[in-house]
Amino acid sequence: MTVLTLNNGVRIPQRGFGVFQVPPGDTQAAVEQALEIGYRHIDTAAAYNNEAGVGAAVRASGLPREELFVTTKLRNGEHGYESALTAYGETLQRLGLDYADLYLVHWPNPTVDLYVDSWRALERIYTDGRVRAIGVSNFLAEHLDRLAKETDVVPAVNQIELHPTYQQHELTELCAERSIAVTAYSPLGQGGDLGHPVPAAIADAHQVTPAQAILRWHLQRGHIVIPKSVNPERIRANFALDGFELTDDEVAAVTALDSGNRLGSDPRTFAISQIR
Repeated sequence: MTVLTLNNGVRIPQRGFGVFQVPPGDTQAAVEQALEIGYRHIDTAAAYNNEAGVGAAVRASGLPREELFVTTKLRNGEHGYESALTAYGETLQRLGLDYADLYLVHWPNPTVDLYVDSWRALERIYTDGRVRAIGVSNFLAEHLDRLAKETDVVPAVNQIELHPTYQQHELTELCAERSIAVTAYSPLGQGGDLGHPVPAAIADAHQVTPAQAILRWHLQRGHIVIPKSVNPERIRANFALDGFELTDDEVAAVTALDSGNRLGSDPRTFAISQIR
């Protein structure tokens, strides 16, 4: 399984299993299955209300903790220096783990204008050795620029909406310039990109599914990718990406599908508190 090295030297599995919108009662079983299949990177968030299920699956798996990579995130309603410090402690309690491998500021939430204070809290958690890496999610260039001017630690990761029809090229290029790894969420366009004839034709050529063709495109573009499913067959198929490789022309054909249409919320305006 491909592993990438973050800007602080920490290694992260490029293929992860996301649990966004997985019901809390279904999370442990889904994550246990993902771990059995071979996933070693699990992506959750306080706002998903399923951290406890992720932690339970990690413990039930019997796998050594150091072989697993757990990502979680600070919710909007807990922005601020002291609030973020408290929130991380509560996240570890819900997970039942001693540390997270990667902790992200989930959204910049600029309407409350506390993301710099939140980031300074994450810097403190990181320098204290309580988390292996820190990063952000849904941060645009303007938010990254402000962190660069006002704080010390460069984010290790920026997790953003990224799929064939919405690729955020300028933002991903900026992240590359600053050695910030990009994690693609909604990597299949919430399923909307699967019916496009280009990935369908590529899938047919390689005798794989359109989802596998798109996920392979992500890997070859250097993205960390976190597809979500509770369907056992899809969980397995989303991991089975090693037996084929897209040609340069096929990668270019998928890249050409960008239409600039965001499916999720706009980071400049999204301000839902994400409170339980």
